[in-house]
This record gives sequence, C-alpha cells and structure tokens, in this order.
Amino acid sequence: MKQISGINTPLKGGMAVLKQFDINAHSPDGYIFTRWLAALPWWTPLMMLTIIVAYPTIAYAQSGFSTYDAFDALWRWMPFLVFSGFWFNVLISFWTLLIGTVAGVALGLGQISPFGPLRAFSWFITQLFRNSPWLVILFIVLLALPFEFTLFGQTIRVPDWMKGVFGLSLPIMANISEVVRGAVQSVPTAQWEAAESLAFSRRQILWQIVLPQCLKRMLPPWMNWYAILTMATPLCSLLGIEEIITLSRQAMESEDNHPELLVPFYGFALLLFFAYCYPIARFTMWLERKYVVKT
Repeated sequence: MKQISGINTPLKGGMAVLKQFDINAHSPDGYIFTRWLAALPWWTPLMMLTIIVAYPTIAYAQSGFSTYDAFDALWRWMPFLVFSGFWFNVLISFWTLLIGTVAGVALGLGQISPFGPLRAFSWFITQLFRNSPWLVILFIVLLALPFEFTLFGQTIRVPDWMKGVFGLSLPIMANISEVVRGAVQSVPTAQWEAAESLAFSRRQILWQIVLPQCLKRMLPPWMNWYAILTMATPLCSLLGIEEIITLSRQAMESEDNHPELLVPFYGFALLLFFAYCYPIARFTMWLERKYVVKT
C-alpha cells in the first residue's frame, strides 16, 4: 500500500494545511447600524426622557434658570421645531432617497454592463462617492453649484436645501449602486443560461426575470440606507440649511443662550429622530428575515 504523507504516515514538512476560506465570515455587516438600533429595548426613549428632565434640575445649582423655565421654553418652541424643522429633515431625506435611488439603479446596472468603458466608469463613480466623507461632499456641492442661473431669460435661484439634497444623494447613489450590483449578481447564473436558451435578449432577461427577483433582496438594505440617511440630515445644519438643528440653535439664541437649554432642545431632537428611525429599523430586520435567501 502506498504511503501518503499526512494520511497514513506522519506529516512531513513544516507547511500546515489551511482550511477553506469562508468569504461570508469576513464580509462586513451592512446592517450594523440598523441591528444596533433595532436591538434597543422599548424603554430607551423613557430613559432618554428621564435624563433630559433630570439635567436641568442638576444644573439649577449653578444658574437661576430653573427646570420649569427650560421646559417652558421648549414647550413654546416645540411646534416650530417639529413642523418647520424636523419635517424638513424628513423632506430632505425623501428627496435625497428618491434621487439617489434612481441614479443608483442606473449606476448599478452600469456596473454589470457588457460595455467595458461604461462598466469601468460606473465602478469609478461608485467607489469615489462611496468612500468619500459626506460632509466634504456637501461642502464641495455648496461651493461648486451656483446660487442662481439664467434659463431662457429667466433667473432661477437654487436654494441651499436643494444643494443639500443633491450633495447627500451622491453617497446614497453610490451605495444603492452597490446594492443593485450585488442583488443582480446574487441571482444564480443558471437562470441567465436558461433564459438565453429560450432566445431571451439580455434586456428581457434583466427586466423580466432578474430584476423582479432582486426587488425583495434590495428592499431591506434600501430601507437600511434610508435610516442612515435620515440620521445624517443634521449635517445640513453646517451649511446653514434651516432644519431642526439649525432652528434649535436659533431658538436657544432667542432664549438668551442659557446652557440649561442645550440638553432639553437637543435631547428633543434626539427623541424625534429615534422615534422616526426605530420603527424603520425594526421593519428592516423583519424584511431581512422574511426575504433572506435560503442556501
């Protein structure tokens, strides 16, 4: 019987046998933010509210501005902060997601195009905006885009919030592009081959067979990116856009900038974002479990 090293005789040599590489064990978790948010217990807002209520009481020892004064100011400004501030954040997030999704789908399909130059260009744009800081992109867009332009003799102003939407839509576009590319490439190649054997064109295969299957796979990460986008909309305050953080700062200035106002006002903004994003995170996790690809 032939002697085989490492099988029926002691292993010769100093090289160990490596186990098969499991790419899934080393791939980053794209839902890390949503999982963390969805894992928070239901009483988290109550704890946050308790801290917000207790802080002005502790600070009263250093100032004559009482807890009642701080929350009375917040109560008076609350409708303004919600309807003129937070809902503007929601409006920015909706428009950004809409533009980013449309552009991201086109860019993602470009990454799987059989035309080499288009595929390379789509890959470059995706990696450029996917790996760039969002705040840097916002500042570049704010300074690069004109404040107004003339079209057919009419002067059209470009408001700052539209620049903010365009700036945030660029990284969203890049990440949605990766979602689309990954979802299309996750469809088994046997389905492409079977459709080609039935004389389907590439366009018919993509739009009638592949993409309908990808919708379920793309929905959870798409909603995950919407939650992340909504949490990123306060970055627009650094550009002077009048959303909830900017209006909170203006409201505190109107109340003589008492330090005791910081936690109640910013804590209220935190509660609004948590109340809005927490259900989205829970729903995203439910969709992920429902539409998980069985292997």
